[in-house]
Amino acid sequence: MSAPERGERALGFWTSSALVVGNTIGVGIFVMPAALAPFGLNALTGWLITIIGCLCMALVFAGLGRAFPQDDGPYGYMRRAFGDGTPFIILWCYWVSTWVTNAAIAIGVVGYLSVFIPAVGRGNWLPPITALSLVWLFVLINLRGLRVVGWMQVLTTALKLLPQAGIIILGLWQLLAHPAVYLQHVPPNPLSLHQTMNASTIALFAMLGIECAIVPAAKVRDPERTIPRATVTGALLVALIYVSVSVVPMLLIPQHELVASNAPFADLFRQFLGAGAGRWVALFVIVSGMGALNGWTFIVGEVTQNFAQHSNFPQALGKLNSHGAPWRAFLLTGAVASLMLLLNYSGSTSAGFALLSVVTTLGNIPLYLGCALTVLILYAKSSAARAASWQAAALMGALFCVWIVVGVGLKPFLWALALSAAGVPILLWSMHVQRRRPAYDAASEGTASGGAASGPL
Repeated sequence: MSAPERGERALGFWTSSALVVGNTIGVGIFVMPAALAPFGLNALTGWLITIIGCLCMALVFAGLGRAFPQDDGPYGYMRRAFGDGTPFIILWCYWVSTWVTNAAIAIGVVGYLSVFIPAVGRGNWLPPITALSLVWLFVLINLRGLRVVGWMQVLTTALKLLPQAGIIILGLWQLLAHPAVYLQHVPPNPLSLHQTMNASTIALFAMLGIECAIVPAAKVRDPERTIPRATVTGALLVALIYVSVSVVPMLLIPQHELVASNAPFADLFRQFLGAGAGRWVALFVIVSGMGALNGWTFIVGEVTQNFAQHSNFPQALGKLNSHGAPWRAFLLTGAVASLMLLLNYSGSTSAGFALLSVVTTLGNIPLYLGCALTVLILYAKSSAARAASWQAAALMGALFCVWIVVGVGLKPFLWALALSAAGVPILLWSMHVQRRRPAYDAASEGTASGGAASGPL
């Protein structure tokens, strides 16, 4: 797609980096220490594997952005290796997981809002109404265009890093003042491959979002430089923060208390800084969740518009408003996120969150694996893709995806297959529509798009 068709290229390095960091650090990290606590020190091994795998994927994404700056993101990259059908099914899974993510984030934010406004967490109708209001608030913000979204993302990302910095400072203070405290609550779990694999899968859920600089590639300024820098910088920063903030509560809070904690960071601050500190953590969780909701709303709208531009969705969904935002795409994704949110509130919240996390993680894996395989396939096709470090990162990234799929088990894998299968009728419909289009129309579209499928390969 040409830049005019896709809107202005308003995403620079800082905004793109804020998308990576802001979308990765959402609500999940604030409960991650409790989720990983049952695995003891195996959680650290799991984190290490996940971080290495995600950094490999960051190098894959960075290389694709550098090699094919004229492409409109993952669809264009994978189209070079697989043709038209496979990229749609892969991004279909990603599209579904993204609006599921928005529903989960809105529900999580409402839970923390109840700390300050207790009525929000009570009754049968007020919690879902509040969550729906958050979903549509950020749909409206995204309708104001990229510049408003970008400023919101940079601001909320800067604010959400404050509690992470506070936890790291608290940990260093305890290490320097009372180093023995780190030896008092070492988890007794023996080393276990099974526990490491499970911990790695959970940790990946917290790392999802490192791809967010390449998804809106057509709206990034100087994508050949900006996408690689933003992707690698964001992934490294998130990895450093996550390991640091996971180790501190694991070693400073007894394992049985950490497992039972609903707000491990708040408990950590209360233990060392007093009862009032926990409310500050709740405030920053709200800010963090809102920032992630802003960023993921933008991403899911971008993927929807991308589908429309490639004729997989009705092309009306790609139309821009006066602010350069695909308004129909945002309205559609806001509606499906709202539906998922209401379905979640109709049953068990804890069970719903467990399902949402599995769907979200497995919905991202096809994108990660598809991009890694794209690099490997292009390596076989052309010498233009023969950078040894890029190929090594792609191979490691592909193996990491297989590791995650094995780690989640059979039942979630079947969910992933069902998620993929749900997109097949849409693909068949789009292929039928494109076959019925006049030949001259297809030719004129290829001219207008600037040859999106052409390039150095």
